[in-house]
Amino acid sequence: MDTWSFLMQGFAVAMTPENLLIALIGCFIGTIVGLLPGLGPINGVAILMPLAFALHLPAESALILLATVYIGCEYGGRISSILLNVPGDAGAIMTALDGYPMAQQGKAGVALSISAVSSFVGSTIAIVGIILFAPLLASWSLAFGPAEYFALMVFAIACLGSMMSHNPLKSFLSALIGLGMATVGVDANTGVYRFTFDSVHLSDGIQFVVVVIGLFSVSEILLMLESTSSGQKAVRATGRMMFNMKEAAMATGATLRSSFLGFFVGVLPGAGATIASAIAYMTEKKISGSEQFGKGDIRGVAAPEAANNASACGSFIPMLTLGIPGSGTTAVMVGALTLYNITPGPAMFVEQPDIVWGLIAALLIGNVMLLVMNIPMINVFARMLSIPLWFLVPAIAAISAVGVYAVHSTTFDLLLMVGLGIFGYILRKMDFPMSPLILGFVLGEMLEQNLRRALSISNGNLVILWESPICKVLLVLAISVLILPPIWKRWRRYRLRLAEE
Repeated sequence: MDTWSFLMQGFAVAMTPENLLIALIGCFIGTIVGLLPGLGPINGVAILMPLAFALHLPAESALILLATVYIGCEYGGRISSILLNVPGDAGAIMTALDGYPMAQQGKAGVALSISAVSSFVGSTIAIVGIILFAPLLASWSLAFGPAEYFALMVFAIACLGSMMSHNPLKSFLSALIGLGMATVGVDANTGVYRFTFDSVHLSDGIQFVVVVIGLFSVSEILLMLESTSSGQKAVRATGRMMFNMKEAAMATGATLRSSFLGFFVGVLPGAGATIASAIAYMTEKKISGSEQFGKGDIRGVAAPEAANNASACGSFIPMLTLGIPGSGTTAVMVGALTLYNITPGPAMFVEQPDIVWGLIAALLIGNVMLLVMNIPMINVFARMLSIPLWFLVPAIAAISAVGVYAVHSTTFDLLLMVGLGIFGYILRKMDFPMSPLILGFVLGEMLEQNLRRALSISNGNLVILWESPICKVLLVLAISVLILPPIWKRWRRYRLRLAEE
């Protein structure tokens, strides 16, 4: 009963005119930031954090602004993924796999509408989960140490092969290229320079923004220029802006399953929306057994969108209950709390209930705002497909260049972006999938860090990597993902041969 009274207290805080206006502004800015390739929620929150402090906003208002920007970015990231095949952030990578083919088939409005509703469902389920299970799930997340995270990364990378069932070898090679790129830069433990080729610009490693914009945006521009002539449209616009009942029924199961899966992944500190959307997409592909995944299956849009939004909301649990950032974005938000001399953790629920429950209530309100804001604007977003290439290609190139230059303000990053774009173009012409490469790059740093931490804790004893029950379950699942599909295919061929005889 105390939970509901605290929640009502939170709604009283969140529904003041000032905080409602702040939530609306946060949702709008978040959607725009998410739409722009390469910026993502971390940059959106980081840009607004000093502004919120400079405007002398109360702590609860500042947190509401940053939180609504965060979930707004998760909504907005899907727009450029679906329309341009350029993910707005890492969590939207999986959405492009089926969202862009749907846009090419003239179903951009359907993809945008189903992704908006799936995002809403995922966020709502996660917020309800925060209200009901925050203390319990926070204690469960503590069971994940470095060894468990290493096993989780191994499982995620093992699953990458199933993303491209017709050629898993190329998927694994793409993932290995991504893992290799993640090793560039100074070794955090030893200080040794690795694969920098004596270039000071590579000492910090290759930035994610440069990689994702180079491999997706620049390579997509090259493909556009190759396959279309001046003034032609990149893809067809569509007359239907909303999904129908049949499509809704098809996507319902995927949305609900992925929402719960994304929520539990989000609870794990550091796991993030990227892993949640990847696992949800591959899980739905396995469950459905459909050959249409990757070719414009509506479930391939609904699943990752539900998962990444659920994960984004779920990442608030370790931040609020343990003081541990659940994602890179919530790490920035922890910094915002320290500006107000507030220490996140269990004491916050007792000492600062207005801030905690005001934030939770604002997440619910912001989620509704985003749905109401995004559905009517689907027609506006879909009209981007009617823009002729002579205008669209330079616009994408300009936005991409600005996003990359903003990282370090060096021309080297721009040249590296172009080089990676040409490399990505060659790989795409050879039918190498880009998504495993990007995910391998994102997961590579976490994989290495957690492996080293686990070995440091155990003084180099490898047994720690499979000692705990969680590690054993995840590693068995990873081996199963690698071994069972080829065995199943051979078994099916054997059965077909028997049937023919």
